Amino acid sequence: MAKKNIDWGNIGFGYVVTDKRYVSYYKGGTWDDGALIEDDKIVMSEDAGVLQYSQSVFEGLKAYTTEDGHIVCFRPDLNASRMAESARRLEMPVFPEDRFIDAVKQTVKANQDWVPPYGTGATLYIRPYMFGISPVIGVNPAEEYMFRIFVTPVGPYFKGGAKPIVVRISDFDRAAPRGTGHIKAGLNYAMSLHAIVDAHKKGFAENIYLDPATRTKIEETGGANIIFVDHDGNLVIPASDSILPSITRRSIHYVAEHYLGLKVTEREVYLSEVKEGKFVECGLCGTAAVVSPVGIINDHGEEIRFASGTEKMGPVTQKLYDTLTGIQMGRIEAPEGWIVKIC
Repeated sequence: MAKKNIDWGNIGFGYVVTDKRYVSYYKGGTWDDGALIEDDKIVMSEDAGVLQYSQSVFEGLKAYTTEDGHIVCFRPDLNASRMAESARRLEMPVFPEDRFIDAVKQTVKANQDWVPPYGTGATLYIRPYMFGISPVIGVNPAEEYMFRIFVTPVGPYFKGGAKPIVVRISDFDRAAPRGTGHIKAGLNYAMSLHAIVDAHKKGFAENIYLDPATRTKIEETGGANIIFVDHDGNLVIPASDSILPSITRRSIHYVAEHYLGLKVTEREVYLSEVKEGKFVECGLCGTAAVVSPVGIINDHGEEIRFASGTEKMGPVTQKLYDTLTGIQMGRIEAPEGWIVKIC
């Protein structure tokens, strides 16, 4: 086996068709055995549930080449359980969690030539997703579903890499109270597309969404959770029932406490606190970006600047990034169960 001829250090965050993908069908109340296939195209009815009523959920995780040359995956059990919760919320059949992990392993192993080499800064992004495929004309759940996984090699999510980005406070709401903001459904991301396109046109990397009820509290961005560091070097993480339970954020929480000895608080964070300068560092965290530092939050023309500056990560954010990626890449011993060896 030989790695693909790719300039690994300069690839972007985009889709590349790889060799194999995993597919399983749900019909008659059961999932079939599933299989790896080569065809990247999907054929469905024009009346498929996913097309008519957006019945679709997905996950995102990564495979890495570790320092000792193994290919591993990071905490896929949490992706499996989160997808199960997402499916339940949209009245979709749960793909068994043990089969989810096995399907991830199969897909990565079948595409191991696409896993970027250690030290390139690139990774193999894994996209499991599930959708209603049978015809649905009335407003009802579909009766048949397809579960699939594809993989694609990717570089950094934000073009600036580790350089602090500029984000803005959005006028739009990301999710409704008691809605679906806490699950990873495609419909949530469709809601954010207009806002992110507009943000990019105006020179911002992302939108920060406030709570929809009072518009006074920080929630998350369109594609990542948010973390703050206070003047004492402690980690503060916004808490809300309508934000996605990010696996990266949960891992950062653990790393901060158990590896770095930081005090971590998950609580409601008010925009007024941020404006008052109570935090010296800010970052966005998620599977795609890992941790991306924020240098400036623009609130309708008013710039909120963090003491960590706009040239590099703040010291605490840097330690969190280095420790978490060190665990993922095998340079630092991982907590039990965090790293799943593929090959």
